[in-house]
Amino acid sequence: MLLLESNTLFDDMVKKLADFPELKQALYGILFRGECVPYNAYNHVINLGVMFGFIEKMKENWSIAISNRIFETQLYNMWQVLERFVESFTDIYYDADETFVEENGRRFFLLYLKLVINGAGNFYVEARTRNMRRTDVVIDYRGQQIVCELKIWHGQEYNTRGEEQLMDYLDSYHLTTGYMLSFNFNKKKKVGVQRIQLGEKLLIEAVV
Repeated sequence: MLLLESNTLFDDMVKKLADFPELKQALYGILFRGECVPYNAYNHVINLGVMFGFIEKMKENWSIAISNRIFETQLYNMWQVLERFVESFTDIYYDADETFVEENGRRFFLLYLKLVINGAGNFYVEARTRNMRRTDVVIDYRGQQIVCELKIWHGQEYNTRGEEQLMDYLDSYHLTTGYMLSFNFNKKKKVGVQRIQLGEKLLIEAVV
């Protein structure tokens, strides 16, 4: 409900990001690139983020994080694209190089996800898995909760570990079906979606 309304707080957030592009870039790195930024009291950009209430210091590892889930989701919403996803990721970015896809692939998926949800739900990135290799997205849509893991392909062994970790998260959320999206740069990759039954859990895995 808060995210659907226009208010002076969100208006001020937009203005602050426009006025301080270096802060916007830092938040972009945390949200979409999974960067782990150490807290530094003498860093001008970090001080700006703390002063505005956008970020806070995490006690576990002394890095910075977005202050709360409402701010985090609203900041995700601010990086919207004008063009619509009318074709699949593979069709549009088939010839894109590895660096481009690795830095932007998950961002495009989240923007696409926002269009699909279209106000009928919400999503957030699980902080404990937000890094350059893997990200878990928890989606609340029309009373249903969904967990989707986004990751960069680093071989079958790494993929198997990802499946095991995803099943652990499904247990945490009391779910039996999970989703995994892999960005694979192997030229011999098999693009598509498959269903994998692992015990009582069903995993829907997609490769682009």
